Amino acid sequence: MQSLFEESIQNEIENRIHKLSNSSTPAWGKMNVSQMFNHCQFPLKIALKKEHPELKPSLLAKLFFKKAMYNDKPWRKNLPTHSKLKVEDQKDFEKEKKELLGLITEFSNQREKKDWDPHPMFGKFTPEQWGKMQYKHLDHHLQQFNV
Repeated sequence: MQSLFEESIQNEIENRIHKLSNSSTPAWGKMNVSQMFNHCQFPLKIALKKEHPELKPSLLAKLFFKKAMYNDKPWRKNLPTHSKLKVEDQKDFEKEKKELLGLITEFSNQREKKDWDPHPMFGKFTPEQWGKMQYKHLDHHLQQFNV
């Protein structure tokens, strides 16, 4: 599994984001591209301690879903989104794109960080798992928009 902590992977993700336009349409799901940009900010903000959503820790999530956050198996299309992470209101394309790119850079620049706070729902992740999880989430949604 690739990691957002790898500079070449960070560049690849950023290049894919730049291929999107306000008129890009999803292959699946309900979000438009601006909403997707906003949604993709949540995991980065959680990792960077900029967002503290009330995601209740769950033994079920830790036992059955945690490994899926960073393993090599792709997520299936139309996975349900936690209600606290849904984006249903309209968003500004350029603003959300700029914010997402900034968060990707900020997260990636922490590649040497060894001590990460636990995820509010899944608990402790290693730095390697944090990098893989962020890549996997971004890749999933970029594939949703065919880039």
